[in-house]
Amino acid sequence: MILAFDVYGTLIDPQGITTVLHDHLDGAAAADFAKAWRDKQLEYSFRRGLMGKYETFAVCTSQAFAYTCALFNLQLEAEESELIMNAYAFLPAYADARNGLEKVRDAGFRMYAFSNGSPEAVDRVLSHAGIVEYFIDIVSVDEVRSFKPDPAVYGHFLRRASASGNSAWLVSSNAFDILGALSAGIRAVWVKRKPDMLFDPWGMEPTLTVHDLDGLAQKLNDSI
Repeated sequence: MILAFDVYGTLIDPQGITTVLHDHLDGAAAADFAKAWRDKQLEYSFRRGLMGKYETFAVCTSQAFAYTCALFNLQLEAEESELIMNAYAFLPAYADARNGLEKVRDAGFRMYAFSNGSPEAVDRVLSHAGIVEYFIDIVSVDEVRSFKPDPAVYGHFLRRASASGNSAWLVSSNAFDILGALSAGIRAVWVKRKPDMLFDPWGMEPTLTVHDLDGLAQKLNDSI
């Protein structure tokens, strides 16, 4: 069985950027800034996918950062902005990522990293987090110049992995990604990391739901 692991928000914690933001904002404000930045980053990727105005995820991230700085009235020197942007390349993995991936690999599943990020950016952040070794390959939306949840992106993954919808699963904590995969005929595991996370009421439900990656391998095995 083939597993496509989303990266940002599933394996890698975007809120980890708050560590760097604490140099410029207090604790609560830094966390709020990080969340607003992440939300705007995804919004920009959705917009560009719909408009056919593709730029890399790094561009979406940079433009979302500029917007969020204006929103929070955070005025930075060019060197400070560059430092924060560079830190995005070295975000931490979630605490359960390594152990969960180890169990999945030991269970015999074939794993790919599947991301909005460019291949270079994904390789860098996964290598820094010490988990790149678990993946056969990195499949990036950059190769088709669109973003999740565009159906073309999921079709591209299936072609790259030489898989069919019946043999592949997406693993993601992002509800929009789960809906995108299901709509493309791919089974999907929602990683519901927080009890208060909500799934969109679209009349579709995740094939499986787990609360962390530690229990993923067992849940998948039970479903076979």
